[in-house]
Amino acid sequence: MHRRHTRVLAASAATLTALALASCASSDRDESGDTSAESGGGTFVFGAAGDPTMFDPAFATDGESFRVTRQIYEGLLTNEEGSADLAPALAESYEVSDDGLAYTFSLREGVTFHDGTEFDADAVCFNFDRQYNFTGLAASPAASEYWQNNFGGFASTPDVPSLYAGCEATDPSTAVITLTQTTSRFPAVLALPSFAIQSPAALEQYAADELGGNGDALTYTEYALEHPTGTGPFKFESWDQGNSEVRIVRNDDYWGDPSGVQEIVFRSIPDGNTRRQELQAGSIDGYDLVAPADYQELEDGGFQVLPREPFNILYLGINGGNVPGTSANPALKDIRVRQALAHAIDRDTVVSSLLPEGAEAAIEFVPPTVDGWTEDVTRYDYDPAKARDLLTQAGALNTTLRFYYPTDVSRPYLPDPAAMFEVISKNLTDAGFTIEPVSLPWNPDYLDAVQAGQADVHLLGWTGDYNDAYNFIGTFFADAGGGKAKAEFGGFSSPEVFTALAAGDAEPDVDARGPLYEQANKAIMDYLPAIPISHSPNALVVAEDVQGLVPSPLSAEDFSPVTVG
Repeated sequence: MHRRHTRVLAASAATLTALALASCASSDRDESGDTSAESGGGTFVFGAAGDPTMFDPAFATDGESFRVTRQIYEGLLTNEEGSADLAPALAESYEVSDDGLAYTFSLREGVTFHDGTEFDADAVCFNFDRQYNFTGLAASPAASEYWQNNFGGFASTPDVPSLYAGCEATDPSTAVITLTQTTSRFPAVLALPSFAIQSPAALEQYAADELGGNGDALTYTEYALEHPTGTGPFKFESWDQGNSEVRIVRNDDYWGDPSGVQEIVFRSIPDGNTRRQELQAGSIDGYDLVAPADYQELEDGGFQVLPREPFNILYLGINGGNVPGTSANPALKDIRVRQALAHAIDRDTVVSSLLPEGAEAAIEFVPPTVDGWTEDVTRYDYDPAKARDLLTQAGALNTTLRFYYPTDVSRPYLPDPAAMFEVISKNLTDAGFTIEPVSLPWNPDYLDAVQAGQADVHLLGWTGDYNDAYNFIGTFFADAGGGKAKAEFGGFSSPEVFTALAAGDAEPDVDARGPLYEQANKAIMDYLPAIPISHSPNALVVAEDVQGLVPSPLSAEDFSPVTVG
């Protein structure tokens, strides 16, 4: 039996949604090691799996950047501790209009940004207007992916529809965001770190929108690298890129409960074995993406392994379309070749040998806990002989595939990329494909190459941002403009898939929306723009004296309640 999360937003319109904050009391430790609720001292050192890209969440797309920005910034809404359900943050409550297009947010008063400027409704509208009015590089898919995935186009791209109609500050504590259509994505998107509220004064002072470079290799502004400014419980202190170390410190003027430690240091330690050894040596206090084989050793050593609930998907991406400027493999346009890929992968072996207990083979691109998941999709059981027959029918036996996989990283859905590549590469070879391996460092080389459509096939995945099917399948496979999906999947064109996704997203009735997303999942698994592989739990681990860290199924942990000692 699969547990389904309770949705926080009622389908009825003109309903005031009151959201109660839960506060958490915790004891703290001063730098000498004494425990005291008043002191709240000490340092929490966390071993991250990779370097962040930068700290402007409007431009971030990677988990390591978001891990830091979540502590610095806050949005109008957030997620309940340990859950995908919504909770208040800078907005205390909101009201929805009868037509589902206008959201009126009652804002928290007495909040200031880290630069001392006031948070109010004008600041809220400044932030949403800022992203809507991106131009040039800021409006490129590589820079503002989350805006484009969730809101669509910009003021400067009238040919690409936008969900955003505008924002009005009706008084200092009331902001009204208006949409162009009803959508399943709203207001849940407001809990995403990409839509956190940043200081308008700091954004303007440090010319935050003036990106450099090009769409394949962006360079970020002084704001994004040195002056991120939010309202959160921690303030940015420094980023020592040479030593891969980010330092944030307690915001003593924070409106809510003060953080449990004086500072947090994020150290980038890409290798999982090294992270474990650093924890065991006492050099760090915790780390993410624990290797499944290490659970028992760590628990026996007195460390706390904190599993997350599975809320992700690992997939084999396919460049099965026409992407300008790339050499997409023409064989992948043939559905029989894509079906051969699906039948070639031994998901059960992947789950049993490479992923932690609790992982399961995926039959579609949403986890079973998300409304819209259905058993009634076309399935592609492991059958290398059938895969070879399909390739023969397509005249594509021994087709060479450039198979991209990342190095120097562990992800919640992909704890060991090299090992995953070896297993799946062997599967594909056995089925009649010829594999040309391409390994690249995760950030930015691999992500840039994959998102630009340079790979024939590639390993990637997704941890859900909120509990709605569109956040998975819409993010991947919706029309990205011009009747084509995004370049990662070859810019394929499937009116059936696009129409099914649009219908589900536009349905305001929660109960009616699930069946529409079931139809979308069926259409996707018939077209096969990519191959779903697995849903996998993953875990954090902390030292015995660390308290207050609650694992999030979204990998969206709040570190402010953490105490050490």
